[in-house]
Amino acid sequence: MKRLTILLLILIIPFSQAEETSQSVVGVWQTIDDKTKQVRSLVELSIEDNKLYGKIVKLFPQDGDPENPICEKCEGERKNKAILGLQIIDGLSLKKDEWIDGEILDPDNGKTYDCKIWLEEGELKVRGYIGFFYRTQKWIRYIPIQSKNVNIDVSI
Repeated sequence: MKRLTILLLILIIPFSQAEETSQSVVGVWQTIDDKTKQVRSLVELSIEDNKLYGKIVKLFPQDGDPENPICEKCEGERKNKAILGLQIIDGLSLKKDEWIDGEILDPDNGKTYDCKIWLEEGELKVRGYIGFFYRTQKWIRYIPIQSKNVNIDVSI
């Protein structure tokens, strides 16, 4: 009986950890501007049909930014769409502890990149890449009460 219990635990634990990992990226994340180090936007990550998606739910305009920016450089159906509400992360799949095989849109230049996302020490690492060239950003989980420089209510 003891062996059966141990065997069941060995079989169940990996599945529960995968579920915990897959759910841990879900929520609202603060994107940080690479140059100014200021919060640039809030992105909501959600899972639909076992795929990860992300959309911009709040913008923090910097000096000189338009009040309601549109994606002028985007192509296709995203061309001239409002950046607020725009889906920028598309169709990532969970593999072990990473979300892979999807795309991320950079609304500043309208380009899409292959994307990989993972958690590291409580921060979200978001990597956009083409071939061997990549850039990794650090996103911080949005917690309304504890977030600095962010005093808003995000109704999701």
